[in-house]
Amino acid sequence: MIKGDFKDISTLMQDYFLGLHEADSQVLRGVFHPKMAYVCATEGDPLYLDLEQYMDRIDARVAPAKRGDVRREEIYSIAFVNPRLAHVTCRMALMGRDYVDHLTLVPHDGAWRVVTKVFAYQPKEA
Repeated sequence: MIKGDFKDISTLMQDYFLGLHEADSQVLRGVFHPKMAYVCATEGDPLYLDLEQYMDRIDARVAPAKRGDVRREEIYSIAFVNPRLAHVTCRMALMGRDYVDHLTLVPHDGAWRVVTKVFAYQPKEA
């Protein structure tokens, strides 16, 4: 891993958080790999989507920013397995829930992209 990779992934994560907060599918398309997998691991809510299904959901939602939701997010870790595989664990509050996301990243067209998003949620803590 080189310092540039860490910086690139940190920047990508800011786009990830911004795209989710603003429900901006164009920003998020720059974050995700075209063949990404979206998996909900919350008990009782199994959900498996591809990129287009996920972007349709993003486009259909009222943006948390428009609802007046305050952004709250944190990157717990960025880990590199090798020069072609990284993992990010993060937490965010969104739409009345607290999410923990496990993101797997690979290079695509010269940049890091999220190829899997596996997450779980619970009602937002007070």
